[in-house]
Order: sequence, then C-alpha cells, then structure tokens
Amino acid sequence: MRAFWALLLVFSGAAKPIQLKEFIATALARNPEILAAQKRYEAARLRPAQENSLPDPRLSFGYASNGGPLPGQGLGSQPTSNIGVMVSQEIPYPGKLKLRGGIAAKEAGAEFQQYLAVQLSVRSRVIQAYHMLHHTYAMVEILNQGKDLVSRTIGVSEVRYSAGKAAQQDILKAQTQLSLLETRIIQMLQDRRSAEAELNALLNRQPGSPVGVPEDADPPALPLTVEELLARAAETAPDLGRGRKMIERGELAVNLARKEFHPDYTVSAGYYNMGAMPSMYEARIEIPLHLHTAARQRPALDEQVQLLGEARHNFEAAEQNLQFRVREAYAAAQTAFRLMKIYSDTILPQSSLTIESSLASYETGATDFLSVLTNVITRIDAQQQAHEQELNYALALAKLEELTGVSLEAKP
Repeated sequence: MRAFWALLLVFSGAAKPIQLKEFIATALARNPEILAAQKRYEAARLRPAQENSLPDPRLSFGYASNGGPLPGQGLGSQPTSNIGVMVSQEIPYPGKLKLRGGIAAKEAGAEFQQYLAVQLSVRSRVIQAYHMLHHTYAMVEILNQGKDLVSRTIGVSEVRYSAGKAAQQDILKAQTQLSLLETRIIQMLQDRRSAEAELNALLNRQPGSPVGVPEDADPPALPLTVEELLARAAETAPDLGRGRKMIERGELAVNLARKEFHPDYTVSAGYYNMGAMPSMYEARIEIPLHLHTAARQRPALDEQVQLLGEARHNFEAAEQNLQFRVREAYAAAQTAFRLMKIYSDTILPQSSLTIESSLASYETGATDFLSVLTNVITRIDAQQQAHEQELNYALALAKLEELTGVSLEAKP
C-alpha cells in the first residue's frame, strides 16, 4: 500500500518520497527561527571587540583673546592670549576593558547555546511531524486492510444468509463496522493534512506544497543507557551550556564591579600658539573622586553578586529539570519499544491466525458471526496500537535528542 501511494504521487506530478534527513537539512538551512537565532548570535559575537577597546579620544580647539572677542586679539602681546589644540584620552582602570570584553564574550557564548537550542527544537519538531505523517499513511493502510477483512466477512455472511444459515443482522453489523472504519480513515486524512502543513511551515515552504510519502524505516534501539545519556548531556545540552556561560559571565561581572571602586582617569595634552611669544604646552591627568561609594559602587557590587547567585540557581534548576525530563522521555521510549516488540512478535501473529481460524469455522457454521467480527476488529485495533507505539517511540527519541543534544541514531 505504501508503494501504491508513492507511485500515485510520482505519476500525478506530486513530490517524490523524501527521507527524514532531507527534511532536517532543509529546515536547518531555511527555518526562520533558526536564521533569527543565528543572526542574534552573530551580532553578539561582534560585541566583545567593541567592549574591549578604548573610548574614542577627544580633540578640542580653542583660543583665548585680550582686548576683544575675536580669535588672535592680543596674540603675541598678551601672555594670556593664545590659539591652541588639545587631545584627551579616557583610560579605564587596568583590567576593566578585559573584563568588559570577557563579559560580552560570555554573553555571545550564551547566545550560541541558545542558537543550538533553537536548532534542536526545530529539528525535533520536524522529526515529530514527519513521524506523525508517516503514522497517518500507515494507519490509512491498516484501516483499508481492515475494510478488506470486514468486506470478506460480509461476503461469507451473504453466502450463509442466502442459504438461510445466517441472520440479516450479521450483515448489518459488518456494514456498520465498515462505516466506522471509514470515519477513522477520514480522521487520519485530516491528521495527514495537519502534519503536511506543519512540515511546510517548519521548512519555510509555501503552504500547500506537496510533501511526499515518508519512507519506512525500522526504529533503532536505544544505543545508550539513561545514565550514559545524562553523562553526555552534561556536556552537550544547550540549556546547561547556556547556564554555565551565564555563571561565568556573572563571575566576570562581579570582578568588574569590584574594579569600579577604582576610578578611571583621563590623560590630556595640548599645544597653544602664543604668537611672537614662546609657545605653551599643557599636560594633565584627571582622576574622578569617588565620594559616593556607598550610594553607587557598593550597591552595584551587591547587585552583581545577587545576579551571580541567580545564575547559579538557574543552572541548578536546569540540571534538575533536565534529569527529570530525560528520565521521563527515556522511560516512555523504553515502554514504547517493549510494547512494539510484544505486538510484532506475539499479538499481531496471534490475531492473524485467530482471524483465519474463525473465518474458516464460520464458513462451516462451527462459530458465530459475532466472534468473527470481534476477532477482525481486535486485529485492526492491535495493528493500530502497534503503530501508535512505534510513533510514541519515535517521538520520545526526538524529545531526548532535543533535550540532550546527543544523536540517538543507530550505529552501523
């Protein structure tokens, strides 16, 4: 049935079946959320150089005159008349520039971790939408097979009814089940359109663009234990990486606040033309007096200490939240994988044998119609439950990869 859908799309000019990795690559290259986060990070990378540079020097021109307001009046005859130029440079206390650049660098590092988090989020949503789309195709196939089974029972019932060996209500019950299966197919088709719309949005494509049929793939077993996964996540999880950068940023900010107790200073040098009199030169250093330390520098230091404490608590909370969410998703993945195996190895083979046996018995009158119909519906429900567990497993893996930043693809 999957091959039928793929051929139908090809011959109708729609999109060909696409692998998940192609969807992911397209989303990473074109998704607006990722591009916006990338630009924020690139902008943040430009700040350290700005913060690590000296303030612009100041150049000033002026004159002093005697006997009138115009420039040059009294020049050469009065000792206080001159025309001059002065250059001033503000110089921060040693270490301040480096700390400011370091703070900006840590903020840029935090933005990079946020950029990685957005990438992982979009990637996870693409994977989930892809598997949801795959689920709708599989479910339509399962439900159509179920309709074929119910139609087969109707055919047997009609033969037995013609021979006076079955009641008309048997045929009516089976036809009711056909109608119920049709309603489930309609719901699956609606879910398919929703998944296709979400994929087009994530891939930044025009609404209504053909998506194609997702390829079948055997879900890989979990390659890591939960403890191994958490150990790797300690280094790769973007939430933890961002938390570390914010702690490092806070530590530098505290050091900078301590440096602010030491004043910056301004160095100036000037030349003054005195006309016929000897030229005059000037040099000075300006140092501000911190007379309001209790109102300015001390509260500023206390503020940065409190913000550093906040960053450390946020990191601790992120660690605890990651532990909980990873263990929760891991347990969900384990449960879904075990149920998949039970369905594929036991329940589905048994239900198939039960249907064939009950149909054969019904044809000979050895069993009643209700038992046959119940076995058919049980088979359809088991197939649905089996594929829902496959979907749940894929969604749990996607969530684990988003949380930890660790790839859980099967190793060759």
